Amino acid sequence: MRPLLGVPLVVRTIQTALQAKAVNEVFVTSDDEEILKLSHEAGATIIRRPDALSNSTASSEAALLHALEHLQAQGRALPDFLVFLQCTSAFTRPEDIDLVVGSMVSKGAKAALSVVEDHGFIWQEGEDGFAQGITHDHSKPRQRRQDMKPRYRENGAIYAMHVPSFLEKKERFCGPVVMVPVDGPTVEIDSQEDWDVVEAFLHGRDRKAQLTTRPQSIKAVITDFDGVHTDDRVTIDQDGREWVTCSRRDGLGLELLGKRNVRLMILSKETNPVVKARAAKLQVQVINQVDNKHSILDAWRKDFQLDWQDLAYIGNDVNDIECMRACALSFAPADAHPSARSVADHVLSADGGKGAIREMCDYLLTEGLVGER
Repeated sequence: MRPLLGVPLVVRTIQTALQAKAVNEVFVTSDDEEILKLSHEAGATIIRRPDALSNSTASSEAALLHALEHLQAQGRALPDFLVFLQCTSAFTRPEDIDLVVGSMVSKGAKAALSVVEDHGFIWQEGEDGFAQGITHDHSKPRQRRQDMKPRYRENGAIYAMHVPSFLEKKERFCGPVVMVPVDGPTVEIDSQEDWDVVEAFLHGRDRKAQLTTRPQSIKAVITDFDGVHTDDRVTIDQDGREWVTCSRRDGLGLELLGKRNVRLMILSKETNPVVKARAAKLQVQVINQVDNKHSILDAWRKDFQLDWQDLAYIGNDVNDIECMRACALSFAPADAHPSARSVADHVLSADGGKGAIREMCDYLLTEGLVGER
């Protein structure tokens, strides 16, 4: 559940699997209610794992077999193939999953695994207490790495199985196995040091991608209201009137964008008049009582002759995701729903209603993404 650059590890894995063409449905099996809740919110089907399969000695195969038995007990047809992903492999990509499954099917294998080529010289201690070469003959002249026979090491990320064969053998390598080399770093998160390495690499890679793909300029900024302008809480008095709390810092940030000729708009599902009251205070256009935000935003941008590449969007929940994906830049407060954080180009360090909008405004201004009036 620990967030890696704002997105919990299990949510990263779920989102990756859902984007793979070979995957029809994603399941998470766990005995932990918080993990199950988080996984369900991220789009996975949850399976409660029994205590007997939740201790440190239980095997992954036992959990996978239980999951298949659970599906059968529900009267569901079993899939032809099963893909087993591990959350501690943070570099897995959707195309890697498709490559592993595709290679297994095309070669008629019963199992497949992701591997990386390994040119390392592996040693072991012999019975006499002295070192012996495993991947090389240390008693002969030293080989060049490039002259060694290619060898491969499991990267612990992706395993795929033919379900009938797996049910018969009850082992992940349940028949002829195909190795599928994949690119990318091979760090598995087993310690704090591993976490630090993965986090630093992903931060650097994401920053590089932002620098190479970011738009030339932003002409309009669209914001959700609850959870963005507010902290997503509401106070209701005895007469049914609702009260929310906003940040003056956020208001000043939007004012600075307005002075740079950036068009501003609040797009909200809420019907509460407080949304319009806050918009009037900020002198910002508002469209509220909206169910399908994407279609409304599409019509709005066309009215002002704006392209999607001209827009930036900040949202905090599932009904913002389509707009976030469509706009050139997307932001999410630190406390946004995991699904929104997982698609945001930038997960902010501030929470909604507590400076998230100001942080976004400062970023746009500092990075030179908005022009002078």
